[in-house]
Amino acid sequence: MRRLFLVALLYLLGSTTAIWPQPTHYQNGSQILWLSCSVIADYRTRSIPVTAKSHERNYGRDAPQVNQSSIFPDDILTAALDRFMGNALNSTFVPWKFFPRGTGSPIPQPVTNVTTLIRQCIQHITIEETTTILPRNSTTGVDESYSLSISANGSIWISVASTNGAIYALNTLSQLFYATPEGSIYTPYVPVDIQDSPVYEHRGLNIDISRNYISPHHVMRTINAMSFNKFNRLHLHTTDSQSWPLEIPALADLAAKGAYENSSIWTVAELKQVQSHGISRGVQVFLEIDSPGHTASIAYAYPDLIAAFNEQPWVSYGNEPPTGQLKLNDSAVTTFMDILYGDLLPRVAPYCNHFHTGGDELNANVYSLDPSVKSNSSEIIQPYFQSFIDHIHSLVRAQGLTPIVWEETLLIWNISLPTNSTIIQTWKTSSVAEIVALGYKVIFGDYAHWYLDCGYGAFIDPSPTNPQTPIVPAYLDWCSPMNNWRQIYSYDPRVNISTEDQKLLLGGEIQIWGELTDPVNLDGKIWPRAAAAAEVLWSGPKGPDGVNEGVTRRLAEMRERLVDLGFAASMVQMEWCLQNQGGCTQ
Repeated sequence: MRRLFLVALLYLLGSTTAIWPQPTHYQNGSQILWLSCSVIADYRTRSIPVTAKSHERNYGRDAPQVNQSSIFPDDILTAALDRFMGNALNSTFVPWKFFPRGTGSPIPQPVTNVTTLIRQCIQHITIEETTTILPRNSTTGVDESYSLSISANGSIWISVASTNGAIYALNTLSQLFYATPEGSIYTPYVPVDIQDSPVYEHRGLNIDISRNYISPHHVMRTINAMSFNKFNRLHLHTTDSQSWPLEIPALADLAAKGAYENSSIWTVAELKQVQSHGISRGVQVFLEIDSPGHTASIAYAYPDLIAAFNEQPWVSYGNEPPTGQLKLNDSAVTTFMDILYGDLLPRVAPYCNHFHTGGDELNANVYSLDPSVKSNSSEIIQPYFQSFIDHIHSLVRAQGLTPIVWEETLLIWNISLPTNSTIIQTWKTSSVAEIVALGYKVIFGDYAHWYLDCGYGAFIDPSPTNPQTPIVPAYLDWCSPMNNWRQIYSYDPRVNISTEDQKLLLGGEIQIWGELTDPVNLDGKIWPRAAAAAEVLWSGPKGPDGVNEGVTRRLAEMRERLVDLGFAASMVQMEWCLQNQGGCTQ
């Protein structure tokens, strides 16, 4: 026996559709349509039956095994259609939180057959390609836009120029549907017309998988949520001073001795699986091997390559323990980097366009203990650093990849980098204008807005032998307070940048560093705050003036959908405020 919550539906008809990120253009009507259990999709002159009979809801509850051959356009699109149906038909998202208390009661007389009241069901999806779909590792020039319409007769029309556009269109389509308590799936917004495209090309999340081990399984789950929010880049900070979790067959001891334990290693097959999974969800996965700093973990396998390993007091030789950096004037280091990159780069290049070489937080004092340098003078260190960067970047470019470096490489060490083939990643708002003025393309992500790990407290304990310890109540971390979702949403990287120079802003990355992050708290730290950044990157920055109750309600609905998909996403708003629109403003 079915009961339709008509009062709830009428309330929803009067509200704005909570699509996240906000589309470029959106219009809707008020007709209700139901989602049929069997849908036919027309694509490339063939019909694909799309059903949910065996579809797993493989967003947050599980990360599916990826067939390595299924990363081509037809397979990607078929899988995306299957996900849409499987997740929509199995949804339990009844939006009772978003209408006033007491208005969600069912009508007195239950309707035993939905079609006696609403005869229209969505049964047909047409996907049209407007151009030839580009290779899977193309980025520059890829058209990620899409058009989506739902007609009153139950037909859905999607027009795209890339598989990414199709994935985004289907993710948007899923946000138009809700569940009834009895399990029927409906949309109350027909007819629908959406024209949508991103503002920024690079829409990313940076995950540190080295300070605490984050498994491939948990990264693939995160990719699923990223795709649902129209992110298209996952930056894996794969190695750091604390551990080396990445298998390099040509340097087998790196992970064997540098990982925390044998079960904390990403194998070659797992890395390929994660990158393939990313392609299948419209997310390029690219790696960062930070160097020459942040490399102390190499010393567990190759101690002769590292200067000042675990030197004390560590605060004099690094930002975190253990200390240690690659030697800068040692031919053995050059040979090591040749072997490392010769093994890794050809394996990752088919799946991405970028490779991040790090270059941040280089500690000059380390090189006073480096027998190949014997100085902490920046004037002496800089030429060695320049030579190091020149060499590894030549290896990166030889594989058809564009190198990315952190801002310190350019701004602090004055390393000469070609503007036409280097990307600078910033973590300070003040740096963005300075770097684009020099003609470089920039990936932005100010720590005071877009660091997700800030505000959780220090990981350093006070030393009982140090009466002057700086670790004192309230034991704050260096970047406190926490960046809540409104702070994230308010970030505008265009401040003090000319309209012309804004063309050099490729996009941005919101970042989760790993000192106090592991698989247990990963979901709640990332979501739904990262979704706030996703809308900034897709729809464009709106600054502090863009923060309002409408945004809160839309993000709260996205959070409910993430929870419905199996992610432990944190709260956006109190239920009373959602049920009493206008009641929680000041």
